[in-house]
Amino acid sequence: MCSDCQSTDTVIDVRVIAPRMRHPMIFTAFENLAQGDAFVIVNDHDPKPLWYQFSAEYPGTFDWVYEQQGPEVWQVRVTRTAA
Repeated sequence: MCSDCQSTDTVIDVRVIAPRMRHPMIFTAFENLAQGDAFVIVNDHDPKPLWYQFSAEYPGTFDWVYEQQGPEVWQVRVTRTAA
C-alpha cells in the first residue's frame, strides 16, 4: 500500500475507519510516538484540515510530508520531531 514506508512505520488507513473515530485514533497514535518515529495516514482526500488541527494541538512537534497526493489516494507521513 505505501511503497516508500519504512518497515517500522504504522499505516493508518482512515478509509476503513468510522469517521468519528479517525481523528481520535490519529492523535492517540501521535501521542504514543517516540521522537523521530512516524506513521503514515492513507485517505481518499487531502487531509489538510487534520494538518491545521495538528498545528493547533502540537505546534512545533511534528513534520507533515505528502508522499502521495491524489487524485484517489493521499498518503501523508507524520513524524514526531519533539516531545
